[in-house]
Amino acid sequence: MNIHLTREEGRQLLSQKKAKRGNKYNAKRVLLDGICFDSKTEASYYAALKLRERAGEVTDIELQRWYDLIVNGVLVARYRADFVFFDRLYCARRIVDTKGVITRDFRMKQKLMKACHGLEIEVVK
Repeated sequence: MNIHLTREEGRQLLSQKKAKRGNKYNAKRVLLDGICFDSKTEASYYAALKLRERAGEVTDIELQRWYDLIVNGVLVARYRADFVFFDRLYCARRIVDTKGVITRDFRMKQKLMKACHGLEIEVVK
């Protein structure tokens, strides 16, 4: 089947922008304190973390920290933690990831973090 268009109709059709595709898991980006977060959950956790920091409960907050996951000298994957901070109440460094959906890839990286670095990843929904 052929469609016949005039030159004007063809230009108009080609100049139309395609609609932006949404996030796979319907997460909405949020801007808070000049930082763009991938989801509302992540932004709200950050806001709560900042309140805890002002209260003196947590220190050394890091956002989007990368960890190399190396097995037998081979870089297998890289994991990016949403939040890493020192919790004075637990007297421990905590790694927290906000997730709406826990994927198979995340579960694998969670196990690799435990095996390679001996670190547990806490998941917040």
